[in-house]
Amino acid sequence: MLCHSQNLKMSGKRKRVVLTIKDKLDIIKKLEEGSSSKQLSVIYGIGETTVRDIRKNKEKIITYASSSDSTSLLAKRKSMKPSMYEELDRAMLEWFNQQRAKGNPVSGPICAKRAEFFFYALGMDGDFNPSAGWLTRFKQRHSIREINIRGEKLNGDENVVDAFCSHFREFFKRENLHPEQIYNADETGLFWKCLPTRTSAAKGKFTASGRKLIEERVTVMCCANATGLHKLKLCVVGKAKKPRSFKGTDTSNLPVSYFSQKGAWMDLSIFRQWFDKIFVPQVREYLRSKGLQEKAVLLLDNSPTHPNENVLRSDDGQIFVKYLPPNVASLIQPMDQGVIAIMKRHYRAGLLQNNLEEGNDLKMFWKKLTLLDALYEISMAWNMVKPVTITRAWNKIFPGNEEKESLDFDEEEISAAALATILQHTQGCEKMDTDNIERWFEVDSTEPGYKVLTDSEIIRRAQGQTDESSENEEEEIELIPEKNINHAAALKWTENLLDYLEQQGDMILPDKLVIRKLRATIRNKQKMTMNPTQ
Repeated sequence: MLCHSQNLKMSGKRKRVVLTIKDKLDIIKKLEEGSSSKQLSVIYGIGETTVRDIRKNKEKIITYASSSDSTSLLAKRKSMKPSMYEELDRAMLEWFNQQRAKGNPVSGPICAKRAEFFFYALGMDGDFNPSAGWLTRFKQRHSIREINIRGEKLNGDENVVDAFCSHFREFFKRENLHPEQIYNADETGLFWKCLPTRTSAAKGKFTASGRKLIEERVTVMCCANATGLHKLKLCVVGKAKKPRSFKGTDTSNLPVSYFSQKGAWMDLSIFRQWFDKIFVPQVREYLRSKGLQEKAVLLLDNSPTHPNENVLRSDDGQIFVKYLPPNVASLIQPMDQGVIAIMKRHYRAGLLQNNLEEGNDLKMFWKKLTLLDALYEISMAWNMVKPVTITRAWNKIFPGNEEKESLDFDEEEISAAALATILQHTQGCEKMDTDNIERWFEVDSTEPGYKVLTDSEIIRRAQGQTDESSENEEEEIELIPEKNINHAAALKWTENLLDYLEQQGDMILPDKLVIRKLRATIRNKQKMTMNPTQ
């Protein structure tokens, strides 16, 4: 470095340095860690203005890198060369990523046909010929390797599953890894305020408040290792940055890792924050406690909201991601093999249990239910998912655990018939049957954690138009205690104590749950006082 600096001084002129995309990503990471523009300009032999420009274009660089399939190409590519038709390029990339996430086959002819559609739908001038040359340049701009004349093999057959699993197990042995060091994360939509009586229709569902379910939906991401012994806090994405029910709550003290996005969807920025600030530190701490090397692999599917492996990597490169092939993700992704479904069953069964403890007016219970209540309940539901359930979900990738499957696994099953019997003695739910409960359990089973865009929405996004919804949207329902002097005073005290506990970083979850249980008891007493005949 000294010699380089001396040469610069002798010549009186700095040699022009052209950074690769990977260099720019490294500079962005160092800036986030506190390095100054001056320090980085010396290290990379560039001007401070160049460093500031990289900082300014951070999101653009990260988004570009996230859309790339190839780490090696990013290490060579030195510019984000734009297309002659930038709007068309944006629309095609959005469409392609969405098709890949769904596991749909994508071929050269299919791409050409969609490109022609978007060209005219965007109202672009001139003639457009989606030739083989255009497809090659599109692939090069975004480092996409898999598209060919016949298309990607996305039929999800067992041969592809076997090939991937065999390859992954070879990698596992070669790297001398332990199942404790292999993780999987996956998102799902959760209708957190959905009544069991309102699930008969597949679309247009409403809650007790009469609002569409989409308004009371959050994205929940589960992450655990292959032993099931390390379950990270759930990652939850809601609409409001500070929902009313949070009141004075410090979000860092919530039982989940909470993020906000105007549509309550996972996005590239949130996922990257989660990986860097939550996943990497927690995994390091866990592996250290087990006396294992601080090295780990996170398996992900091809969701459009998952940044590329070029972006998702710890500073030392020891914690990184691997992607499941798009044609097999739904068949072997561990969290999709019943883990998320069982967590949701625990959540909904827990809500019914809470309702029974507070009284039998189901609609009133749901009306009072807040997002904060739901976060505690979903956290408890995740805690109830047993390690054996998670281990079993990895059997397609790591076969040989069959003998462990039967250990208490049946206890994980939540009987819809038993819940239906309980509900038949609950006011307003007398006609509940097993089918109603099963539909309730499955109401959001196909909800993705990302927004599935229509062609019109892809076009609007390509043109730079933003959604009309407000980023500061908040819950409309706020918990308001009844005005009974004695019980109301006690209820107010428990609320204040809960607010205090939420602000104390050293308080553990059971402390808060005890007070929340007490609050439920007071609510029930209050109800009995107002309705003495019950």
